[in-house]
Amino acid sequence: MAFGIDRNTLNKWKRKVDRGGEIAFLTHYWLDDRFPGCTSVTKVGCNNYEQLSEWGGSKYGLREEWIHRDERYPHFDLFGDRQKQILFAEEQWDQLEKFHPSTK
Repeated sequence: MAFGIDRNTLNKWKRKVDRGGEIAFLTHYWLDDRFPGCTSVTKVGCNNYEQLSEWGGSKYGLREEWIHRDERYPHFDLFGDRQKQILFAEEQWDQLEKFHPSTK
C-alpha cells in the first residue's frame, strides 16, 4: 500500500520519466508484508529502457529482470539498505531526509 505522496510530486516524476534521457527518483511510504522492516520504496524510472538497465547494472549491480516493465514508466523498485545506499550515492538528499532522516 502506497501513501505519503501527493499528485503534484507523482506528476513531476512522470514528466521527468517521459522526457527520456534522465533517471527519475520517486520515494514514498509503502507497506507490504513481503518486505518486513521496509516502510518506503523508491521508484527509479526512465522511459529509455536500455539507459535504465545500464544505469542500474553498471552503477549498482541491479539486474535487468528487476525492472518493472510498465508500458509508460519502466522503473526499478528500491527497498531497504540498497534504497538508502543508492539515494545517498545519487545525492537525493530531500528524499533521504524525508524517508530516512538518520542516513545523512
